[in-house]
Amino acid sequence: MKIIIQKSIIENILIHAQSFLEKKDTSQITSHVFMNVSNSNLTLKATDYEIGFLVSTDNLHIIGNGCVTSNGKKLLDIIRILKDGEISLEVKNDMLYISQSFSNFKLPTFSYTEFPEFPSYEGKARISIDSHSLIESLKKITPSIDTNNPKFELNGALIDIKKDHINFASTDTRRLAVVSIKNASDKELSIIVPKKAIVEIQKLFFDDIELYYDETNLIIHSSQYTFFTKLINGKFPEYSRIIPKNISNNLTLPKALMIESIKQITTISTDVKITFLNNLISFESLSDDNIEAKTEINFPTGFTDPFIIAINSKYLLDFLNIINSSEFNLGLNEGNLPFILNEDNFQTVVMPIVI
Repeated sequence: MKIIIQKSIIENILIHAQSFLEKKDTSQITSHVFMNVSNSNLTLKATDYEIGFLVSTDNLHIIGNGCVTSNGKKLLDIIRILKDGEISLEVKNDMLYISQSFSNFKLPTFSYTEFPEFPSYEGKARISIDSHSLIESLKKITPSIDTNNPKFELNGALIDIKKDHINFASTDTRRLAVVSIKNASDKELSIIVPKKAIVEIQKLFFDDIELYYDETNLIIHSSQYTFFTKLINGKFPEYSRIIPKNISNNLTLPKALMIESIKQITTISTDVKITFLNNLISFESLSDDNIEAKTEINFPTGFTDPFIIAINSKYLLDFLNIINSSEFNLGLNEGNLPFILNEDNFQTVVMPIVI
């Protein structure tokens, strides 16, 4: 195998591949990228078995076809320090040679026949969904996905497909985020996608996409990339039961003023006490230390008696920083009961801090 390729092209491909590589154990073939040069194309794959990434390009000059694997991180490190322009990649005597002008490097290779097989989307069931709707929905629920929870199903997001809509849901046990979009489907199904895969999907896909699935994998295909992830095997909580059915008090609040006020308090404490008065909203820090932060905004709330909630500011800021509107809805029942943050088709149910 021998190719001549622009630095910017191979560097961009390798940057995308990094998240899919085994980093800790370089003796594993999954620390390598697999490159196949044939049919006027370079196809590069990377996988850590749990998620995988494939990209092809015909924007190169092929001198000889062939396959090779090479450590993906070291290869990127070499490419990065070279100058802009053409780079030569050549396999000789089971070594990968990288050269440009007077600079020469070589990397060991593994047997490419041992590189893991990628699942094929051929013949698999397909999910029809607009790519923009998918990415926007995943962005909104990503902050609420748990990490390292012993209940594995909480370390991913639920894609719950109904006949006329799709719900995206995630929870870290202190909050629940749900996005609902209209979408016609022939089948109803629920799949749980790991958090790492959710994050990578948002980085890779912007154009039209095709989604395929089976019992173990979700595969996403676009004109540029093919991506797969193993699904989480488990039962996601009955999220619809967590959402309060009745709300006693609904407030429409200004996003920018709320963010500004909460950020002032977070210089002292991540936990914030919010008091709603008739024409005023007060913000106070909740801290064990003998320090204090307070601020307030003039705003008509309609409350005749003070209404107090205490919250982890991160949950509120995560919601406010990702919504598009200048206003949002806050649904309250009692100060010690879950409350709802709403914007259009996106809602987050938050457990308050009991004070």
